[in-house]
Amino acid sequence: MGDRLLWWAARNGYEEVVELVLRRNDVNPNKPGWCSLTPLCCAARGGHEGVVKILLNRGDVNLDKPDNYGQTPLFYAVRNGHEGVVKMLLGRGEVNPNTWCRRYGLTPVHCAARSGHERIVTMLLGRGDTRLNILDKHFQTPLWYAAAGGHEGVVQVLLERSDIDPNIQGRYGLTPLHYAFLNGHERVTAMLLGRSGIALNSSDFKRQTPLWYAAAYGHEVVVKMLLGRGEVNPNTSSLYGLTPLHCAAWNGHERIVAMLLGRGDISPGSPDFNGQAPLWYAAAGGHEGVVHMLLGRDDVDPNQLDYFGRTLLRCAAENGQEVVVKILLGRSDVDPNKPDYLGRTPFWYAAQRGHAGVVALLRPLLVVPGYKRPISHSSKPTPTH
Repeated sequence: MGDRLLWWAARNGYEEVVELVLRRNDVNPNKPGWCSLTPLCCAARGGHEGVVKILLNRGDVNLDKPDNYGQTPLFYAVRNGHEGVVKMLLGRGEVNPNTWCRRYGLTPVHCAARSGHERIVTMLLGRGDTRLNILDKHFQTPLWYAAAGGHEGVVQVLLERSDIDPNIQGRYGLTPLHYAFLNGHERVTAMLLGRSGIALNSSDFKRQTPLWYAAAYGHEVVVKMLLGRGEVNPNTSSLYGLTPLHCAAWNGHERIVAMLLGRGDISPGSPDFNGQAPLWYAAAGGHEGVVHMLLGRDDVDPNQLDYFGRTLLRCAAENGQEVVVKILLGRSDVDPNKPDYLGRTPFWYAAQRGHAGVVALLRPLLVVPGYKRPISHSSKPTPTH
């Protein structure tokens, strides 16, 4: 009866009742209750500083006894942001700040960083035995969580430590830098970029770098920051051969394309695993501005074939991109009747897909070798092989 009363009093913060019950010799202060929560776990979870202080003054209280899920009193205090309780527990040398919680796969410092509890993170770091680069069940560090959540204060506190590793790769091979700008946290990104030793060309399991992601998702500020660093390689390709320029062109991010083209070491004609250059992606998406920028370069070939022998004009015609077709037809070096490896012309693909506007542009230029009958002017053109 006394054990149950102690558990109830600790859970609800009734200091007088706790002191009264603890005077009995038959009371076990470590006996767990619901979900194996000890009285100290209950008090820490609820932030009842007075009860925690009473229990800590007892010499027979197990300070690290976890519940069914591996959550210790310190973990509960950190998770719920109870700074006073955290300070008291960390003041006891026998409290382990690195206990791993089975339920969430986190340690107390992970939990504090994920929640943005800057002062609690500082307290934990004040303990010389707190492991800063410890991994959770997803192989993610406290810095990873702080960067992903945009918790600038926590990121700053962690980066001030010389023993922190900002390049540890977590789930899917992503680093804190990847997740900072993927979630739009520009100030956190700037902090990480200011850290010496940061791996700017670190790639995830798909070989995609921070610049690759920034270009793909249209984060102009981040792209500018990354391109300002000379060691950043703008031509690194992903698992499928896509470069940052491919990504920016594909999504029509004109200003990012302009930034990338401003780098003297950019390779605008670099092909992907299908042999298609960034110009192909801009043409397929109908991004007129990007097409104009790329065609204005001397090192971009509008007649470059992919690995299947397909032309850029065929790609635009097949996708019904009238504006792009018109741009390409305005160039004297583009052959409108060049067949692919099947012998089919851009006109055939436009007609087969029913793109009447593109058909109207290509029809006057159509040349059918050995075919003397006038081309039909029916409303629905017939594909010509």
